[in-house]
Amino acid sequence: MTQRFSSLVVYPGSFDPITLGHLDIIRRAHSLFREVIVAVADSFNKDPLLPIDERIELIETVTEGLEGVRVERLKGLLVDFARKHGAKAIIRGLRAVSDFEYEFKMAWMNRRMAPDIETIFLIPSEKYAYISSSLVKEIVYLGGDVSTMVPEIVARRLEVLRGKLGEKGPSLEHD
Repeated sequence: MTQRFSSLVVYPGSFDPITLGHLDIIRRAHSLFREVIVAVADSFNKDPLLPIDERIELIETVTEGLEGVRVERLKGLLVDFARKHGAKAIIRGLRAVSDFEYEFKMAWMNRRMAPDIETIFLIPSEKYAYISSSLVKEIVYLGGDVSTMVPEIVARRLEVLRGKLGEKGPSLEHD
């Protein structure tokens, strides 16, 4: 067994919806840190597919059994949330070079506001590197199958939603 760091880490995101890539990052963080808080953001600048309470519930369901992983709603600045919970680090996932510039800017901004909190980048398993919530939403809107990209319970929920989406198109903001 890999030895864990003794501190707590925050993994923030909109998780709209949570994907297998997100779950892979949560498991990797869980193997490294004593405690992982999955911080679910309100997505005020995005058009969420799932309400935040449902996203939290789905994440709690798919992380059940991972002792030390908890899910909380993120309101306000991430660095304030991290400080409030005593986190020493923030986990961010990097799928591709296209993620790097955005994530690097965010890490610098967080460091400017909270130099005592580190940002740690983790990459998902190669089989999940192409998956993003934005692409999953687009596939759902267009009637495609996302069962290989999201946990089973999420795929079932998205299938139910598919019929209710109507003509509304996806928001392809960065996630």
